[in-house]
Amino acid sequence: MPITTTPFDPAQHLTSEQAQAELLADAFESGNETYIKTALATVARAKGMSAVAKDADVSRQALYQGLSEAGDPRLSTLVGVVKALGFTMTIRTEAAP
Repeated sequence: MPITTTPFDPAQHLTSEQAQAELLADAFESGNETYIKTALATVARAKGMSAVAKDADVSRQALYQGLSEAGDPRLSTLVGVVKALGFTMTIRTEAAP
C-alpha cells in the first residue's frame, strides 16, 4: 500500500504574531538571503498575500516574484513588506565572540 502524504505549509501554523516575529528575527539574524525571503513569504502568506501586497504598495504578483527563491526584492519592497506585516527592523552591533 503506497504512503499518502499531504503538502505542509508552515504559514498555516504561524497564527500568532509572536511566532511570526520569532521566525523573521531568526531569518534576519542568520544573514541568509534565501532564508530571509522564505521567512518573509511564509509570514506574508500567513497574513494574506493580497493584503500584504496592498499594504506594501506592490502588486501581488511582484510580491510573489520578489520573495521567490530566484527573486531579488528591491530595498523599498523589503521595507514595505516588513512594515505591512506589522514589524520593524532594528540594527545593532554584532556581539563579540
